[in-house]
Amino acid sequence: MTDDRTTHWDNRYAGAEPQSLSWFEAAPALSLRLIGQAAGPEASVIDMGGGASRMPDALLEAGYKDITVLDLSAEALALSRAQLGERAAAVDWQVADVTHWQPARRYDLWHDRAVFHFLTDAGDRAAYARALNSALAPGGTAIIMSFADDGPERCSGLPVQRYAPEDLVEEIDRLLPGLFEVKETGRFAHMTPGGAEQRFQYTVFQKRAGTG
Repeated sequence: MTDDRTTHWDNRYAGAEPQSLSWFEAAPALSLRLIGQAAGPEASVIDMGGGASRMPDALLEAGYKDITVLDLSAEALALSRAQLGERAAAVDWQVADVTHWQPARRYDLWHDRAVFHFLTDAGDRAAYARALNSALAPGGTAIIMSFADDGPERCSGLPVQRYAPEDLVEEIDRLLPGLFEVKETGRFAHMTPGGAEQRFQYTVFQKRAGTG
């Protein structure tokens, strides 16, 4: 399954102009607000499924220095590195599928704008949860965004699992019982470059101090 996913996304990004992709966001304003509320520039941040997004650019401009971007597509990360130019050396780039990833360290903040909703298999969601728990330091923050329950049913030709904020909270608590406190939830609309509206939810979790 991992090889199939990697091939799909490598093909999707190969030769693409990032600003033409439906999920492109020129300025990740909501993500930056949520990150800034949870952790200052001294924090270590990992952007899950960062793809060719402008998130590393925005974090560097905001003064963050310990930034990791993980994506299963090397093609996507190549586009992001090219966008940053010389500043790309300041980011730790990791090509990996989160459902098979073994983190080598812990982070203060986990940001996922649109990975979890692609995990339609229960086993993949459980693997994601294990990676989240292993990678996030106690007291750390996880920001998980996904298509809302009234959002698209498919993206980039793939089915997705949609969530109301309360549904996502329930799922994370089922996967990692008692480990997280919910700090904020909400909904927002993303406008694609083509002018279509996609409805999302976001949930901010804090990992309880003293947990593994």
